[in-house]
This record gives sequence, structure tokens and C-alpha cells, in this order.
Amino acid sequence: MEQLIRFSLAESVEALHRFVTAEDTVASIAAAATVCADCLARGGKILSCGNGGSLCDAMHFAEELTGRYRDSRSSLPAICINDPAYMTCTANDFSFDEVFSRYVSGVGREGDVLLAISTSGTSPNVLKAVDAAREKGIKVVALTSQGGVPLSERADIAVCAPRCPHSDRVQEIHIKVIHILIECIERRLDV
Repeated sequence: MEQLIRFSLAESVEALHRFVTAEDTVASIAAAATVCADCLARGGKILSCGNGGSLCDAMHFAEELTGRYRDSRSSLPAICINDPAYMTCTANDFSFDEVFSRYVSGVGREGDVLLAISTSGTSPNVLKAVDAAREKGIKVVALTSQGGVPLSERADIAVCAPRCPHSDRVQEIHIKVIHILIECIERRLDV
């Protein structure tokens, strides 16, 4: 058991090191934070989506903005696409591939931002949400993994974790990025 724990921790540290030392990491996070903060400053909102653990990260992002992060401040407009009644209705009436895109089409407005999260970068429903966002003039910030995946190619800004054998290491990077984004958004908005 101890050997497994040490291996897991070392693997996590190694993935984070590769991410931190990647040439475009800091610039892509800064660009993502700027797009999000500017959207909120103009009165827009941020929609977020993902599947499985990435949906949990999308929810975490939205609740930190609408609730609070480290200090009390005004609530910021962010919505995670995660309503179970809506999602099952849409999946049943259309397909699971449409659960995010129909929401973006109905609720998103030009000037908003979509935070699209997919560890693989190939989730059909996330990619369709990106396409719907583009049609409405919504900027897309993607959290995904390296390697020229479709999500990073379709996004305005992509923050890409290193490719890892399993998605858990990518998700660990994504939650770090989410916390940094929130801190940067708050600082830029001076809230």
C-alpha cells in the first residue's frame, strides 16, 4: 500500500511539473482568465460543462464564482449545465450528444464565455457545445489535454494538461487551473 501511495504521489508531482514547465502554460491561463473577467465586466456570464469528473470540475468553477472562493464578495454570474431533469429530457428527446449544445443555444448570449472541460478533448457533447457557442458569438475556453485534440483546436483559448495514462492526473491539473482562474478573475475585477 505505501509503495502505491508513493508512486501515485510521484506520478502526480511529475505531471504537475511537466505542466508548470510547458512553454505556453502561464500565457494560456492568463488569456483564459482575461477572457472570463472581461466577459463578466461587460455584464456577461460564464457557462460551464463536462462529463463525469469534468462535470464536477465545471460545477466547482460555477459555485466558486456564484458563491465565494477565498473571501466574501459579490456573486458572479456563472452557470454549470448540470440540471438532471434538463439533461435527461434532452438526452431522451434528442441524444446525449445534444445535452450541452441545446442549453448553450437557449441560454447563451453573444459576449458570454463557455468553459468546456474534457480530459480527452474528444467528448462529442462538449464539442457540440463548442460549435453552438461559436454560432452565438460565445468565446470558448477549454480545459483539456495536450496533443492537438479536437477541443483545443476548436477553442479560442485552450489550457492543456500533459497527456497522462489516466484521466485522474489531467483532472488534478484542471482543478488547479480552475482555482487559479477564479483568483485571477477576482483580481482583475477587483472584487
